[in-house]
Amino acid sequence: MTGYTMLRNGGAGNGGQTCMLRWSNRIRLTWLSFTLFVILVFFPLIAHYYLTTLDEADEAGKRIFGPRVGNELCEVKHVLDLCRIRESVSEELLQLEAKRQELNSEIAKLNLKIEACKKSIENAKQDLLQLKNVISQTEHSYKELMAQNQPKLSLPIRLLPEKDDVGLPPPKATRGCRLHNCFDYSRCPLTSGFPVYVYDSDQFVFGSYLDPLVKQAFQATARANVYVTENADIACLYVILVGEMQEPVVLRPAELEKQLHSLPHWRTDGHNHVIINLSRKSDTQNLLYNVSTGRAMVAQSTFYAVQYRPGFDLVVSPLVHAMSEPNFMEIPPQVPVKRKYLFTFQGEKIESLRSSLQEARSFEEEMEGDPPADYDDRIIATLKAVQDSKLDQVLVEFTCKNQPKPSLSTEWALCGEREDRLEVLKLSTFALIITPGDPRLVISSGCATRLFEALEVGAVPVVLGEQVQLPYQDMLQWNEAALVVPKPRVTEVHFLLRSLSDSDLLAMRRQGRFLWETYFSTADSIFNTVLAMIRTRIQIPAAPIREEAAAEIPHRSGKAAGTDPNMADNGDLDLGPVETEPPYASPRYLRNFTLTVTDFYRSWNSAPGPFHLFPHTPFDPVLPSEAKFLGSGTGFRPIGGGAGGSGKEFQAALGGNVPREQFTVVMLTYEREEVLMNSLERLNGLPYLNKVVVVWNSPKLPSEDLLWPDIGVPIMVVRTEKNSLNNRFLPWNEIETEAILSIDDDAHLRHDEIMFGFRVWREARDRIVGFPGRYHAWDIPHQSWLYNSNYSCELSMVLTGAAFFHKYYAYLYSYVMPQAIRDMVDEYINCEDIAMNFLVSHITRKPPIKVTSRWTFRCPGCPQALSHDDSHFHERHKCINFFVKVYGYMPLLYTQFRVDSVLFKTRLPHDKTKCFKFI
Repeated sequence: MTGYTMLRNGGAGNGGQTCMLRWSNRIRLTWLSFTLFVILVFFPLIAHYYLTTLDEADEAGKRIFGPRVGNELCEVKHVLDLCRIRESVSEELLQLEAKRQELNSEIAKLNLKIEACKKSIENAKQDLLQLKNVISQTEHSYKELMAQNQPKLSLPIRLLPEKDDVGLPPPKATRGCRLHNCFDYSRCPLTSGFPVYVYDSDQFVFGSYLDPLVKQAFQATARANVYVTENADIACLYVILVGEMQEPVVLRPAELEKQLHSLPHWRTDGHNHVIINLSRKSDTQNLLYNVSTGRAMVAQSTFYAVQYRPGFDLVVSPLVHAMSEPNFMEIPPQVPVKRKYLFTFQGEKIESLRSSLQEARSFEEEMEGDPPADYDDRIIATLKAVQDSKLDQVLVEFTCKNQPKPSLSTEWALCGEREDRLEVLKLSTFALIITPGDPRLVISSGCATRLFEALEVGAVPVVLGEQVQLPYQDMLQWNEAALVVPKPRVTEVHFLLRSLSDSDLLAMRRQGRFLWETYFSTADSIFNTVLAMIRTRIQIPAAPIREEAAAEIPHRSGKAAGTDPNMADNGDLDLGPVETEPPYASPRYLRNFTLTVTDFYRSWNSAPGPFHLFPHTPFDPVLPSEAKFLGSGTGFRPIGGGAGGSGKEFQAALGGNVPREQFTVVMLTYEREEVLMNSLERLNGLPYLNKVVVVWNSPKLPSEDLLWPDIGVPIMVVRTEKNSLNNRFLPWNEIETEAILSIDDDAHLRHDEIMFGFRVWREARDRIVGFPGRYHAWDIPHQSWLYNSNYSCELSMVLTGAAFFHKYYAYLYSYVMPQAIRDMVDEYINCEDIAMNFLVSHITRKPPIKVTSRWTFRCPGCPQALSHDDSHFHERHKCINFFVKVYGYMPLLYTQFRVDSVLFKTRLPHDKTKCFKFI
């Protein structure tokens, strides 16, 4: 209890002290509140009272805030400033009000104009809609008219032959076989594509007897042929190789006949079959003599009259180069025209005609239709007399120095080895070919071999004996490459040969070289010719040519391409109507069927190229002989512009006879991305540009972050299989126009120059039209050709680094031009432009066309190209001389013709004032 009491007392004492503290705090707060109230309330009241009563004091000098008499307020300086500010503000307010009213008035007017524009836009939309309807109706009417005039026929349903067809009615005699009674056309519809089935000779007994080289060459060319199919049920033609046989194998006719009749698709009579007997020797056996071939065609180099069926069987060339390409370095040039010997003949007759016929006939008996007398004695006497006269240097030998080659009876046997005979023919202007004296022998492999060797080395063949059947005679016009003289005119042969001019001789030699390269030189050419002969006879068009499939490299585009004013500004030049249409392709080639029927003689005998052997191109070929067909058959306009007209003005037409056309830029590049991008940007806004095909020639792909420019037309980046300058001229399937502008990635051309070049090309579609010109020259000390890039008045080439050409030449360059030329381009990484100039000049016999006065076209500041290498010109010298070897002559032609616009201003140096400029 004591403790508890103490706690209570102690607690009471402390509580009293706390109450006192609380009471004193409250007094302090009350006092502070009262003091603040007095200060905040009474002091302002006192001040207000003092200030309001201060002006009522008697002393006027002490009045501060009250009004002063006599406008004394404005005398105060700061009050004057306030007055001026007030007046200025009042004036500004008045001005702002006036401007506000003016702006309100202008806004009202603009609103009225906006309403009027809206109405005009609505009216324009209605007019545009009407115009679109009119255009749509016009296009529909145009399509209807085109459909009426040039209907596009749908291909008929493919009629496949029955597997077990019953065959055709048999002809009265096997010798009476012709296409109409021995060939089954139902197996070969026009749209069939001409499928050919080739038997495998190894599956038959006679296959083991074949010459290995002949069999290997035949199988290789058959595998690569575009017409060969493995489906025998749909085949139009069946091909079997039966010769040449190895020595000393002799296959009896009865055994060979039995094996032929047992072929799986022989169908009792062998219709639609072709039996090929190729010869490599002059004494090749006539295996098919006394063999019943039924309705099968026979293709070989030796025929007897009782065996040969004109218009049905084929006389083919001997297979000399079985598994090798001709060596162009060993082929002599076609010039000079005259050689050491006027004519030559080497041969020995093993058996005379008199001994074979056992009697001699008079001339009267010959005229009555009996077998002719043996003219060989007259021929020998006449030729020896010419040789003894010394009027011309000739070489005639009727006895071989060595053992003569085996040959058929009554035939002149070949002397010496092939190399020895070629050396003599290289020195001969003409080569005599005396046909066999036996009239029963239509053609022999020995005569065919003589013809082959003469054409190979450029000796013009002179065939004595008009009864001979030359190879492919029903298609080829041999009078353009050889002289066929009847044997009774042997005494006039010397006069005839001396009367031919040099130009005629050169033309015949060039045509003979063309025939040899196209139809005789290799196994491919022989097999292709046999198929082409049959296909042409039955009027089936060639298959479409293979275009190079473009493997596109994905790339990003979207970079806005600016237009370089130096590139797009044409100045005062107006080079034609500006095109605003989207890209469109050139019309495709539409003469697939009519060409086979109407132009086959021209196509078989035109020196520009073997158009019938190779599939047709999508675009119309342009040849010198058909200058009137320089368009694509799409239409024409009268030259005079219509009755009473004066023609279109320069600015209203693009030139040429194709109404609308565009071109494709093909640009070759190799790991120069910055230069490439700059060149592509310079093409922005270029009229008539259809597409740009960038040939990416590097194995290294473009940078992934590379942003390609948007130039308004598609840019196709094509990846190549290897780095080759030949890729520049590949016929890419992405090129849909006839006109190609080949341009380097560092070429620097203005738009007006490109437009002008395009106009000129449209007027000369069969030529190369470009800007930088070059020429070739003869180096007298070294007796060789030189490449020259100096400025001159004369030119013979136009560099394809900036040139227009027809896409048709891309097919010829890639598929027809000798492979040896393309190989040399790859070897030197050079000369592809020279090769293209050689090709076009060889085909057209015309020089290229240079436009404008530009001689160089490289962009300033670009990295150096291959042409800056020291060895560049030395390689081009070698290329020219090699190309001359391949072609056999110099096809390039000189010209001083240059095409300029009348608005171009050309400044010529003083030392070039003698150059003529054609406008």
